[in-house]
Amino acid sequence: MLSRLSEWFWNERLWFPEGLGWADLEDRDGLTYAKVSDLWMALPIALVFLIVRQIFERTVAIRLATALGVKEKIRVRAEHNPTLESYFSSTAKSPTQSEITSLGKKTGHSERQIHRWFRRRRNEERPNQLKKFREASWRFTFYLLAFIAGLAALIDKPWLYKMEEMWTGFPMMTLLPSQYWYYMIELGFYIALLFSVASDVKRKDFKEQVLHHVATILLISFSWCVNYIRAGTLIMLVHDASDYLLESAKMFNYAGWRKTCNYIFIIFAVIFIITRLIILPFWILHCTWVYPVTVYPPFFGYYFFNGLLFVLLCLHIFWAVLILHMAIKFLPGNNIVEDERSDREETDSEGEEEEAGEKDRRAPVKNGPVQNGHLPLNNNHHRKTE
Repeated sequence: MLSRLSEWFWNERLWFPEGLGWADLEDRDGLTYAKVSDLWMALPIALVFLIVRQIFERTVAIRLATALGVKEKIRVRAEHNPTLESYFSSTAKSPTQSEITSLGKKTGHSERQIHRWFRRRRNEERPNQLKKFREASWRFTFYLLAFIAGLAALIDKPWLYKMEEMWTGFPMMTLLPSQYWYYMIELGFYIALLFSVASDVKRKDFKEQVLHHVATILLISFSWCVNYIRAGTLIMLVHDASDYLLESAKMFNYAGWRKTCNYIFIIFAVIFIITRLIILPFWILHCTWVYPVTVYPPFFGYYFFNGLLFVLLCLHIFWAVLILHMAIKFLPGNNIVEDERSDREETDSEGEEEEAGEKDRRAPVKNGPVQNGHLPLNNNHHRKTE
């Protein structure tokens, strides 16, 4: 059964145009071609990345955080309460109003005390600023070095300037050492990211991140196996062009350098849109979707490769919406850019204001402090809006 499945999967009619196959990628006359067995090298590289990351985050990232002035907020811990802790762990982290009333009867606490306890307990499980900074600094370092290395590997290649050249001589395109290491290092890094995503800071786009990592790993692996290496290097370079800017903006945001964060984010947004929503679909996808059929009849590998690219493009559109939503915060009066994918830490003052607002909305309208459903502008409100 497995042998038949393997034979069907590696059928060259699936992955190559008619008349071409695996025999065309065998080494000969001193020329080297990409091989499926080469992909095993990415696994030890991924392991090395996991180890180096731990060392980096505990040494370099910590010192960098200190130099930039990353400060941790002092969190008030929730007092020990077995009843509330049991409910928090097994039932829900954000109980409804009726459940809060029930818990108040069991514990003898007021609703405000119950609200405050759950806020503080949720904050305990949220990642702190230092953890976020360490993760961002690690990704920033890799993406920056990967972009520089990719640019150095492609700067003298003709397919960087004329993308139709990526198909010249396909599939008999020899493998260069720079291409080999660029591929293996990128693949190893994304495998390491997939392994560590469960322990990293959880964001609202967690599922999209996992899908992105899986699609990227499949895309890199597949393009290597069927010698789409020239197209693959271009795609990786386009993706690395903006990622390090986003991570650096996060680093400065966690350090409290708001203006620097905002300026970098503007540059990131522009480069992201240019590379992911213009260059990728209108240049690279055009040369992988439209141009090949003028040379070879369509085949399964052609559809599979472009299908993965379209998955990435859809994810880019999803993230572009988030980026544009964040860009709204640059309007007058908004001077902080936060990651829309992250949960914001709750404060006791916020919760008390929300509870007071709920009580005011439930209260009957009378002549006095609350008129027509609006609160008067007191001194505290003035300080918040100044």
